[in-house]
Amino acid sequence: MNPTNPKLRGRFAPTPSGEMHIGNAWTALLAWLQIRSGHGSFILRMEDIDKPRSKPHLARQILDDLRWLGIDWDEGPDVGGPYAPYTQSERLQHYEDALSKLQKQGALYTCFCSRADLLSAASAPHGLAAEGPAYPGTCRNLSPEERAAKAKLKQPSIRYRVGEEPVAFIDGVSGRHSFDPAATGDFIVKRADGMFSYQLAVVVDDAMMQVTHVLRGADLLDSTPRQIQLYQALGWEIPAFAHVPLFMGTDGKRLAKRHGNTSLAALREQGVSPAKLTGWLAWIGGLVPTPDPAAPQELIGRFDLSLIPAEPVIITEELLARLYES
Repeated sequence: MNPTNPKLRGRFAPTPSGEMHIGNAWTALLAWLQIRSGHGSFILRMEDIDKPRSKPHLARQILDDLRWLGIDWDEGPDVGGPYAPYTQSERLQHYEDALSKLQKQGALYTCFCSRADLLSAASAPHGLAAEGPAYPGTCRNLSPEERAAKAKLKQPSIRYRVGEEPVAFIDGVSGRHSFDPAATGDFIVKRADGMFSYQLAVVVDDAMMQVTHVLRGADLLDSTPRQIQLYQALGWEIPAFAHVPLFMGTDGKRLAKRHGNTSLAALREQGVSPAKLTGWLAWIGGLVPTPDPAAPQELIGRFDLSLIPAEPVIITEELLARLYES
């Protein structure tokens, strides 16, 4: 599809560490509809920066699953584009360059705390839900001599020094949010093992790929204030954010295999058509009144972000049964 509004740019950025399931399909479809309804460019990016967990065969399967759903992309790892490469493991120098820029600003410092140290810090505030306890600042003000001595004993991670001003933004689904930097804490941008953090990599990639709209799962809402601080520090324009609700089981926990196999591969084997799945997802999202089969192209005119529920979606057996109706 040729976009008529090239300034509108969105993306879907899966991690190839597991099979695509209905929750992934939900996010991918809504991200695609948001951009296609505005005649913009849609990007597929493979977030395989965690090499031990990422599997090449799963990355290929994701491409197949998305095509089976009827979702296409204008730029991506298999089709290229002006901001290639579209695979994170091939973009490491870009993250290093951003890290160097932050270092020159004095925005970074080395941290020698282990995971055990952080867990045992009884005084550490709770922090953000998706990010664990806020870092208590143990290594924030070490002297050069103290850092040199610790560096002889342990390879450090690198943390970003957060500011003091509240971070506020308006989410396209859940509305206005404001975060106290003390709640976010100084966060890691490069781990002690040399792996760049998700926070840094996603900001660098979205900025360099000129992404204007980020639609993703609500589990990443708490990452947004950290990413906004990085956008500001690096002098990049902040995209519009929308965090869609997660699919949950009736036990209140995130949908997983313990709730039944809801992978796209399993649904295909059970005879569920792609149009049935996308129509069902659109119904879950409040875009259509009934879960009738509908190809993604047929849903473009019905996309309305204001209709997407803000609360988690409880996937009951009754809801799943609607997928198998003829």
